Amino acid sequence: MTIDEHQDWLVNFYKERDWYRFSPMNRLVFLSEEIGELSRAVRTIELNGRDHPGDKILTENERLDNLKEELADCFDQLLIICKQYGIRYSELSDYSENKLKKRFKTK
Repeated sequence: MTIDEHQDWLVNFYKERDWYRFSPMNRLVFLSEEIGELSRAVRTIELNGRDHPGDKILTENERLDNLKEELADCFDQLLIICKQYGIRYSELSDYSENKLKKRFKTK
């Protein structure tokens, strides 16, 4: 599945559940929450666990799976924000590459 196909699928999924109605400003709040969860997942990997009372000790595979889950959650929020502004996510890779090439011209 391409990024654009996933974006279309995700928008339909959100619309079926009436989640798409939330504004981009609300989406930023959701994205901020997901970034916090992503930060926790990275910290858990980097510190080989959280060492927090009550936390289950995760295996390396469980920690990596949690990282993938949180990255996907952040990515999905970005996909929805893009769609709400009429932007195909695939456009952003070209935009990013062109900006970086222009800003950091190589010899």
